[in-house]
Amino acid sequence: MKIKLNDKVLLLSKDESYVVSVSKKIFNGRSGMINLSRLIGKNYGSKIKTHLGKEFVIVKPSVLDLFEKCLTRTAQVILPKDASLILGYTGISSDSLVVDIGTGSAYLAIFLANYLSKGKVITYEKDKRFIKIAGENIKLSGLKNIQMKQKDVSGGISERNVDLITLDLQHPEKLIKHAYKSLKTGGWLVVYSPTIEEVIKVTKEIRKRGFSEVKTIENIVREWQTERTTRPKSMGLMHTGWLTFARKLE
Repeated sequence: MKIKLNDKVLLLSKDESYVVSVSKKIFNGRSGMINLSRLIGKNYGSKIKTHLGKEFVIVKPSVLDLFEKCLTRTAQVILPKDASLILGYTGISSDSLVVDIGTGSAYLAIFLANYLSKGKVITYEKDKRFIKIAGENIKLSGLKNIQMKQKDVSGGISERNVDLITLDLQHPEKLIKHAYKSLKTGGWLVVYSPTIEEVIKVTKEIRKRGFSEVKTIENIVREWQTERTTRPKSMGLMHTGWLTFARKLE
């Protein structure tokens, strides 16, 4: 595949990586400068050197590359380590309809939409502060299967026969009755909670509504260092929050 003007590419080396937009400008990195117009017409997988001789491989950026290097983060986001559990524990298919309530910076909407090659994510956000940034992040992702709605869903969710509903906002327990109505039989509800007090409220309301397969999970990831000595890294982001899963029974 040939690289075109305005494409986003990842410049990758052993110790550096950058996501850049292909243009007629000069990119200035830690190891020198690259005239980005030289990338136009090259194939992914080809190599390019800075003016100081540092070599980079040109690859197509993944959604995680965009998270780390491009997208703007405002409110607390659901990180990939937790978002991946949503896919793993619900097993939703690539043609699923997902409703994401509490867009924030749109990290979760983008993460899920990236895997829904034949599906769609509809994401709701009522806070005007997040709408612009979320919209810019969605545009940067290049994904066309995300629809963002500026709306307060406390009065109900418009969509029906939904495969998965995610809640990441204050007082999610107040929306569980609406989620139950919108989900298809066998559809999943996933609630992200930053505190155990919220988990208790959410779980109580979920059981009241008659959901099945209710479980709450904490995902702790610990990275290890392997240079010189092998041991857990001294610092890292381990606990982030809790995910509560529930399935509509009928």
